[in-house]
Amino acid sequence: MKTINDFNFNGKKALVRVDFNVPQDDQLKVTDNTRIVAVKPTVDKILKDGGSVILMAHLGRPKGEVKDEFSLRHIVEEVSNVLGQEVKFVDECVGEKAEKAAAELQAGEILLLENLRFHNEEEKGDEAFAEQLSKLADAYVNDAFGTAHRAHASTAVIAKFFPSTKFFGLLMAKELQAIDKVLKSGERPVTAILGGSKVSTKITIIENVLPAVDNLIIGGGMAFTFIKALGGKIGTSLVEEDKLPLALEILGKAKEHNVKVYLPSDTIIAESFSNDAERKEVDIYAIPEGWMGLDAGPRSRDQFNDVLLNSRTILWNGPIGVFEMSNFAAGTVALGESIAEATRQGAFSLVGGGDSVAFVKQFGYGDKVSYVSTGGGAMLESLEGLELPGVAAINN
Repeated sequence: MKTINDFNFNGKKALVRVDFNVPQDDQLKVTDNTRIVAVKPTVDKILKDGGSVILMAHLGRPKGEVKDEFSLRHIVEEVSNVLGQEVKFVDECVGEKAEKAAAELQAGEILLLENLRFHNEEEKGDEAFAEQLSKLADAYVNDAFGTAHRAHASTAVIAKFFPSTKFFGLLMAKELQAIDKVLKSGERPVTAILGGSKVSTKITIIENVLPAVDNLIIGGGMAFTFIKALGGKIGTSLVEEDKLPLALEILGKAKEHNVKVYLPSDTIIAESFSNDAERKEVDIYAIPEGWMGLDAGPRSRDQFNDVLLNSRTILWNGPIGVFEMSNFAAGTVALGESIAEATRQGAFSLVGGGDSVAFVKQFGYGDKVSYVSTGGGAMLESLEGLELPGVAAINN
């Protein structure tokens, strides 16, 4: 893996693709700077070498139109605060103005370009647009794992204009190493926890991780499709009727790979999808008519805990209950605790995918696990075994 640690940027300008697609409030102030903080080590290394940094990113979906609410000028202050020095800004990313700003950049300075997606060519993967961007610097660094699954001009196409000076940033390297640890090089036993609502969105991941894991915990809404396929009564719980045969097929494949599958044994049920609904604890195979399962029950939590405390490598993607409602969060909180405890005991734990990451942030587990992925879609595609365009562009 070719990273920025393999190059000295002294006297060089580095064009660094970052993921600054950050949440903002009504005043367009950044409300969560995690993605900005994540690229600081890469920026620091280049500046320490004696180089300068040109940051390029997108924000929102302006669809090729210049719209002020999507301008990166609104985040310059936050980027400056996080990176610990003044960040210059130019309200274009290609053309004369951008080229002049880049040419005037001195060693030790940082320049942020305007939103790449103000140009349709970015998402189209336009080669001429990528070539224009490439004129701004001597080296290209991709540190935007969150967009690595997109074949855009700034993530995949641009690398060809830097045949010998294209590198992964330190964040990208960490992301790829974390996934590699789960799928290839992790210490065994390896346990994958897949939750969330639908089997259909996780099929490819399940099929790809089966050869790599020892245990598979299936929870959340998708568990009910498996329970029904096995003959259980699930009331009005979430189910994908057309995926019942597939659920049995997955269980069969798991057996072939000697993977132990753990489904919840009990569940917290409610009469309606509401935090205030009446609740009961029942066997997951015997949910009464008119009731739905919304969280893993205490027996399931204990069973999952035993599996996790005996694991050395853990992947967590998807909650095992409707944690957004406080009365149905206990299962996911217990799971978070078990993973945190396993991590304290030396296991490697990787958390990825939108809802799991949201849970980890909301409940303060970010520093209790080994690694929290910054890229939802990119992480999922990696787990599906797909080579990401942004990764292939540096490797090839």
